[in-house]
Amino acid sequence: MSSMVGAGTGQAGSVEGDWMMPPLSLLLKREVTSEKIGKPDILHGLASRSKKGEDLTFLKTECQRVPGNGATTFSVFALFDGHNGLAAAIFAKENLLNNILCAIPSGLTRDEWLAALPRALVAGFVKTDKDFQDKAEPSGTTVTFVIIDGWAVTVASVGDSRCILESADGSLYLLSADHRLDENKEEVERVTASGGEVGRLYLACGAEIGPLRCWPGGLCLSRSIGDVDVGEFIIPIPHVKQVKLSNAGGRLIISSDGVWDALTFESALNCSRGHPADIAANKIVKEAVLVKGLRDDTTCIVVDLLPPENISPFVSQPKKKGMRVLKNMFQKKPYDSPSHLLVRNYFGPYAVEELFEDGSAALAQRLNMVYPICNMFKLLVCAVCQVEMKPGEGISVHAGSLKSGRVCLWEGPLLCQSCQFKKEAMEGKRPSRSKYKTCFFPTCHAVKGY
Repeated sequence: MSSMVGAGTGQAGSVEGDWMMPPLSLLLKREVTSEKIGKPDILHGLASRSKKGEDLTFLKTECQRVPGNGATTFSVFALFDGHNGLAAAIFAKENLLNNILCAIPSGLTRDEWLAALPRALVAGFVKTDKDFQDKAEPSGTTVTFVIIDGWAVTVASVGDSRCILESADGSLYLLSADHRLDENKEEVERVTASGGEVGRLYLACGAEIGPLRCWPGGLCLSRSIGDVDVGEFIIPIPHVKQVKLSNAGGRLIISSDGVWDALTFESALNCSRGHPADIAANKIVKEAVLVKGLRDDTTCIVVDLLPPENISPFVSQPKKKGMRVLKNMFQKKPYDSPSHLLVRNYFGPYAVEELFEDGSAALAQRLNMVYPICNMFKLLVCAVCQVEMKPGEGISVHAGSLKSGRVCLWEGPLLCQSCQFKKEAMEGKRPSRSKYKTCFFPTCHAVKGY
């Protein structure tokens, strides 16, 4: 679990209890302020330039945790960057949200719903991938999936589309992970340990070119939805980050790699600052195309969270030169200690509180939430596909792991047999469903379309 960085932010506590209870007066002040401010006004803009026609978006601002109850609304902004065709992106766009919501138990309070969301996102991503692979289509897609409920922002991501946050004090936060093999040594090690091959393209003369890729298939990502032709070591388990903004608000930028291959995070913010969300999105896309040309689908979603009735464009507080801080919340840290505390350090009026983060590739860890969150989920229901099971039918997610010797294998979370097969395949314990078993390092023309 990474710590918060920068002046005035303090350090986030760990799971083991390394956290500080704010004074009662501060808690009461925060509660009163929260009631007074209420939910943010959410304004968004979308811009896109198409090269291959494989970027899809999903924007829905009136979802409801409790159907028919307008007080339980939340918003979803998602970007799907498809490759090798549109099939996976279309399928994920049509099914992912429903699969996530079906994995959240009914009857929860808002705080419980937010606490259950990280596990539900993992289950929804894996189920969507599993269902799509049953169609035996070779397409794949990256996903950056953002859920906004009040001032809480939860981001789940696989692939190399990114989501960044600029807080009201001008600090920059990364809310997604980059699953390009060139950028993630841990993912390279996981892929090879699971039976995949990682290398660059070979030219006829024997020289290596281009980014690191998984073989067979030639995909330069280690996580996505789909890609059955590459192998099960390309997993759909998302990096999940959950934060809470102060009621001063903030700006989210969600973009495909067509933007980030051309612009730094800072330059994207700089060229859009002071503009409404719709104009900001257009400026970012225009700047990206100006820098590198239209080499790929280039899509940007800008989302502003503003105090109610404040309809001015989001403008962060100016920082002194050299004081702008990039608060990278995931790189160079092992994902061994996900945190989810109900009370965290109190940081100040513009603070962004880190509520949860986990990017582990281990499905057992991601589904095994800490107490009391684990008690929200039914035991005799598959933790991934939500099928009901009879006593004795379920298989513990810990079966076959190092932890299995220390727990009863009938203890949850449980998986149905089909989802257990999926888990074992992702871990390299079962043969992959890849169609291409023999071609490991092809020449340029044989690379998967990404």
